[in-house]
Order: sequence, then C-alpha cells, then structure tokens
Amino acid sequence: QVQLVESGGGFVQPGGSLSPSCAAPGRTFASHAVAWFRQVPGKERESVLGIKSSGINRSRSSTWYAGSVKGRFTISRDNAKNTVYLQMNSLKPEDTAVYYCAAGLQLTMDGREYAYWGQGTQVTVSS
Repeated sequence: QVQLVESGGGFVQPGGSLSPSCAAPGRTFASHAVAWFRQVPGKERESVLGIKSSGINRSRSSTWYAGSVKGRFTISRDNAKNTVYLQMNSLKPEDTAVYYCAAGLQLTMDGREYAYWGQGTQVTVSS
C-alpha cells in the first residue's frame, strides 16, 4: 500500500533538471523528517538527502546531502501543502534510478528507520 505519493520524475538530457515531489495526504507532514533514497536494479538502495521535521527547536543543520549530489540537489518542504520537493540540477547519467521518499520521526541516512515510503518515481538521464 502506497503511504506517500510521489510525482515529478521523468526523462531528461544530461545537464537537465527535474523536481520530483513527495506528498503526505492525511498526515501532519511538518512533524516528520523526510528523506530521499534511490535504487538501481542490481544495486543496494542508497541515501541521497533529507530534511528534519518542523515544529521543534533546532540548533543543528536541518538537512544532509550525500557527497555525490551535494551542490546539485536541494531538498525543501512546504508544510502548508504537505509536500517535500527534491530539486535536481545538472543531472548526470549516473543519477538514473528509481527515487523513493520516506518519512520518519528522525532524520537519518538509514532507511530501516523510516516507517512510511512513497511508491517510487523513475528518473532517467540519457542522451
């Protein structure tokens, strides 16, 4: 059963951009940390980036990024729309994968700690 709703993947040329989104119908999205993962057939799922929950005091950075996407990908949230966005710029062929969003109680790079997942959205970067 799909718990989070993803959209916005697609096919782009190298150097192009995409902005997938992740929505949480019926949830208080601001109370959850949200992260994006990606997976290629035959390879293990890898963490990409994430953002902490809103509504609490925070003294540390609110986001984390994998080294392979830092400077190219950006995560943001719009709590009024119950949506988290993944802005992907300067896309490379090696970014091709199925991208999954996940929500949990804390921000972590370990996917096992996320209770809610999206259905996945395909991102293909090719000439």
